[in-house]
Formats: sequence, structure tokens, C-alpha cells
Amino acid sequence: MPEVIKLENIRRLFGEGDHIVEALRGVSFAISVGEFVAIMGASGSGKSTCMNTLGCLDKPTSGTYWLDGIDTAGMTADSLAEVRNKKLGFVFQGFNLLPRTTALENVELPLVYAGIPAAERHSRAKAALERVGLGDRVNHTSAQLSGGQQQRVAIARALVNQPAVILADEPTGNLDTTTTHEIMQLFTDLNQQGITIVMITHEPEVAEYASRRITFRDGSIISDTAEG
Repeated sequence: MPEVIKLENIRRLFGEGDHIVEALRGVSFAISVGEFVAIMGASGSGKSTCMNTLGCLDKPTSGTYWLDGIDTAGMTADSLAEVRNKKLGFVFQGFNLLPRTTALENVELPLVYAGIPAAERHSRAKAALERVGLGDRVNHTSAQLSGGQQQRVAIARALVNQPAVILADEPTGNLDTTTTHEIMQLFTDLNQQGITIVMITHEPEVAEYASRRITFRDGSIISDTAEG
């Protein structure tokens, strides 16, 4: 399968002078279309810095990052924002939903930013909610939904732009064990439909749902294992 993500010798430094911290130390890896990858590591290992790089939220100090064939080096902030909107879907631990708006309106947001006409926005957002099992909750606000349902809305929002990759940052961190299993089963089902998923987690039992696990320590990859 073609590569959708490729990092080559990525370094990320923070601070200056005698107080420089090297958060990423020459990290290189590639992810193919259709993979489900878990990125693991303790706090301070570099996994969050890596995720911010993958999400075009932070630019590396050096090295090259290709996203769906696009070399992101040297891109302006506006260009990176456009790439984020078109190529990436984000799912966060805290759901990041607007509290007093409906599920449908929350899912529509990326389409609003993309300038999609209202009728098409409604249609695509409703289809995305149906895809995650919330076709009967389109007019419910966040306050009327359980934590698991809110995360499903967030996943629908990540899907609605038909992104090249879904990036999920500790997506089960605020969920109980039963709901965690339901959400991870949803990610598994979406991956089996061909969607590429990259997930940060510190929980080994959650990482087990992924077919490949990349582990960071002190800014470097210490293991990269795949099933089969």
C-alpha cells in the first residue's frame, strides 16, 4: 500500500542556549494507507510532540514530513491549516465539542471551514453520524449525550471531511472500561473499512486494538512492532 505518512530524521528542539530540550531525536517512520498504529510512551517520551508534528500543529526543527504526498516543510501557517482541514481528522480525549450546539452542527464544523454549502454539509454530517451509530441523535446537544456518545460525535466530525488520516489523542482517556471497548471497536470497524488511524495512548490494553505499535522513550523510537 502507498505511504500516507512519512517522517524522515525529524528533530524537535525546545528552549535555547544551555536550556535546550530535544523532544524528538531524529525520528523516522512511515505509515501506509489503511494501517492502524498506536503510538506509545511515558510522559515526556516524545509521543505528544510526534503527534503534534503529524497533525501539522507544530513544525519540526529539522527533518522532513510528508503527508499524503505533500512535503509540509516550509509551508506557511495558512497552508498548514488548509492541509489539516483537508487531510486530517482529529479525535481528542476531551471530545472538544461545542456544548450548546447539536451533534449535527458539531460534525458540520470542518465543512463550514472548508466552505461547503449548507445542504451538502447537512447531508454529509448526517451520514457521518449514522456511520458511528448516532443517526437518531443528530439534534441532541452535547449535554444530552453520554461520554461515549460525545466521543462518537467527535469521531463523526473527524470522518466528515473524508480525511487521509484520523489522529486520535488518548481517545478513551475520559471513558469507563465498557465504553472504551465500544469506542475502540468502532475504530477497529472504521479501520477495516480502509481508514488510516494513528492513535496516541499510554494504555497497553487500548494499544492492543491497533495492528502496529510504535513506542517512544526520551525522544527516540525504541520499538516498532506489527502483527502478522
